Amino acid sequence: MFLALNEIRYAKLRYTLVIGVMFLIAYLVFFLSGLAYGLAQENRMAVDKWEADYLLLSDKANDSLNMSMIDPEMIEQVEAKEKALLVQAPAIIYQVEDQDTKENVSFFGIDSQQFITPNIIEGELFSKKGEVVADISLKKSGGYSLGDQIKISMNDEKMTIVGFTDNAKYSVSPVLYTSLETIQQVRYGEMAEKQELRVNAIITRGQITEKPDGLSKIAIGDFINKLPGYNAQVLTFGFMIGFLVIIAAVVIGIFIYVLTMQKTAIFGVMKAQGISSRYIAKSVIAQTFFLATVGVFTGLVLTILSGLVLPETVPFQSNLPFFAGISLLMIVIAIVGALFSVRAIVKIDPLKVIG
Repeated sequence: MFLALNEIRYAKLRYTLVIGVMFLIAYLVFFLSGLAYGLAQENRMAVDKWEADYLLLSDKANDSLNMSMIDPEMIEQVEAKEKALLVQAPAIIYQVEDQDTKENVSFFGIDSQQFITPNIIEGELFSKKGEVVADISLKKSGGYSLGDQIKISMNDEKMTIVGFTDNAKYSVSPVLYTSLETIQQVRYGEMAEKQELRVNAIITRGQITEKPDGLSKIAIGDFINKLPGYNAQVLTFGFMIGFLVIIAAVVIGIFIYVLTMQKTAIFGVMKAQGISSRYIAKSVIAQTFFLATVGVFTGLVLTILSGLVLPETVPFQSNLPFFAGISLLMIVIAIVGALFSVRAIVKIDPLKVIG
């Protein structure tokens, strides 16, 4: 390490450029990772919030929540530790006082006495017909607040926001929780009272020991993977990030190799003086470790700071354990890339170099 650090002090500009390249690639990797993780979370937040184990859907729905229609009375035939009814309905809402602020949302109709009832961070839980609890993102980025009246664009039904919850997004859309009675208004408007209630799913905690015919059981993890676009998005970002990590390692490996070849004469003299190839190789690896660590750590710090100033609408989320894993992977692969330089050092013949 002594030789590695002294060489970096001697050639500050050269090694600053190496660190700069590593920093830029690391920043790109971390930023894309934050976007990928944030976007993935916004698809599944509301589902994770249930802390459930299984969903029961209509066996004709092909594991799609939107396509499933179930008689709510079927819940009495389901045997599980805890169970809850869910009605899901996509909609477009706008403020009564400002029709230009339209938002794509997802309504969740629930029984407030069942376990999927959301936590309240502002206001109170709905208790009357026409009241809703909204995800806090509608307040932060949409300009909605407690007491605001909203309208459903497809039928002009009015509702009132009485509370806010957190971490409630489904397929990237903010979720509005409401009663089973009110969700009928969302679906059918003025015709709500004439329509029979149909739920989309029965959600359970614990093993399902008995269920009626006509329902299929799907684990929460499998359900999330089958959300529209979720799996393709995760795989796409995963491949992008993986390739960027490999590219970062190759780039720093090439830099170290080129620098090693430029110092062939110096290494030859050092060998002639009795300094072993092993000692020189250790210095090169230590140097690579230092350069990669500084570049990656700087990129990580800037990524976290960037996340603090990004607009609320950008789906960026920092996941420190995930970032730590990527950091370790980039440093390890960079050191593996530097091993090619070690091979070149071992082959240096002091007599040929000195002439």
